[in-house]
Amino acid sequence: MSLALITCAGVALDAALGEPRRAHPLVAFGRLASRLEQRFNPAGGGWRSHGVTAWCLAVLPLTLLTWLLTQVTSLTWALDIFALYFALGLRSLYEHALPVAQALRLGNLPLARERVGWMVSRNTAALDATGVARAGTESVLENGSDAVFAALFWFIVAGAPGVVLYRLSNTLDAMWGYRNERFERFGWAAAKIDDVLNYIPARLVALTYALLGNVALALRCWRRQAPMWDSPNAGPVMASGAGSLGVSLGGAAEYHGEMHERPRLGEGPAPRARDIERAMNRVVAGVALWLLCLTLWEVGIA
Repeated sequence: MSLALITCAGVALDAALGEPRRAHPLVAFGRLASRLEQRFNPAGGGWRSHGVTAWCLAVLPLTLLTWLLTQVTSLTWALDIFALYFALGLRSLYEHALPVAQALRLGNLPLARERVGWMVSRNTAALDATGVARAGTESVLENGSDAVFAALFWFIVAGAPGVVLYRLSNTLDAMWGYRNERFERFGWAAAKIDDVLNYIPARLVALTYALLGNVALALRCWRRQAPMWDSPNAGPVMASGAGSLGVSLGGAAEYHGEMHERPRLGEGPAPRARDIERAMNRVVAGVALWLLCLTLWEVGIA
């Protein structure tokens, strides 16, 4: 079975079923990661070397097991499809983003704050409608890169082992990659490895967002604004995405009780409810574009 067809099948399975409601593999992996963190980072006392050891114990055996299964089974295509399905978060992103936009449209600000709080790590309790729309739009653009496009990239490059390696690494970054007293040293490896794995995908996503909207503005924002953002990968994605949509993102946001003044991204008015939906449409259209390019590439080399 061709790579393009397998990839389309994995995307279609995610679109049809969404995340498993029970026994999701990443839930079990999260429990494993928590136990490893308790063992190697007691009371936040772990060093970088402990973080590297814990990362290797969490990620490498499962990645190697996936690779071994692809070598011994005659149904590699089925393993590939299900590995991609479990790694993708396209429908989940849609199911989280749409209720935020709907609540804003109905003028139900408390519900909108609650729903967007499921998507972001910032404090949402005091956000006004504009703040909720900004948080939702930013989350769609960034999580579209992390949970959708990067998974597709590593699957296309390295099949089931590649997407397993990426998804587990990205999960550890979400759990350990904080710059606080507990994880500053221990989580360093998880954060840096995730940065490396996302470097190329993030720039492909930034280009994808640009091509699907205001190309000139998106490229200009990417070039000028991305270097000012803390994250080397979120900067290009969100700057290009904001420029593509023609809205202004960034600004003040409260994280874990501390106010952070973030650089401005994009140009134009503040986002509204419809911009959350427009950002989601960019992600969906981008996936379709990637699948089309993959299909054309396979046809061209066949």
